[in-house]
Amino acid sequence: MLDTIQNMDCVEGMKQIPDRTVDLVVMDPPYEFKDTRGGGSFGSANRTYHAELNPLSKGVTAEVLDMLCDKMKAINIYIWCNKNQLRQYIDYFDDRGCNIDLLTWHKTNPVPTCGNKYLSDTEYCVFARESGVKVYGTYETKRKFYVSSLNTDDKERYGHPTVKPLNIIKNLIINSSKEGDVVLDPFMGSGTTAVACKSTGRHFIGYEIDPKYCDIACKRVRDADVSGWF
Repeated sequence: MLDTIQNMDCVEGMKQIPDRTVDLVVMDPPYEFKDTRGGGSFGSANRTYHAELNPLSKGVTAEVLDMLCDKMKAINIYIWCNKNQLRQYIDYFDDRGCNIDLLTWHKTNPVPTCGNKYLSDTEYCVFARESGVKVYGTYETKRKFYVSSLNTDDKERYGHPTVKPLNIIKNLIINSSKEGDVVLDPFMGSGTTAVACKSTGRHFIGYEIDPKYCDIACKRVRDADVSGWF
């Protein structure tokens, strides 16, 4: 399954991956996903809120996070999210004793819909790593604060509404893995993580449940010209 993007639900797909074989997870799950299965609380039993009761509970369930942790050699994961999900993810990995950083992408041309709220001009990325997991990279790649315009060209080219800038994803992979490592993206979307892996000499495993986006991602990876990138 190395260097493939499979059109299937990531939970079913990850059952195929042996435990303790993935070096890094980079994922951008749907922000509006809500747990309706009564999956229990994120993190320890001491938490005072539960995913099925909290109206702001969105993102992947604790069970999926547990599965991801089982697949990694050591916890080493980036999760894109909105502000309502921050507490869930930070609490979950804090309970596991991880080191946690918060990265942000600030958009200079956000969608001009605000009403009775602030602009949606910032996206967050929670980075959690187990003690002993190294951060590589350089001064240029280790920034935690990105400012750029919406990547409308990529949105139009690949038809995906939440495509992330390739340079940001590439930096995350450079900082948290080595050439030849295995990077898992369970919500592959338009294939940005796979292209970033291909351009930096990493292997990837990807899942995308939408057949349209899976086809787009596979074609994007095939067509990617990465000569001279690494």
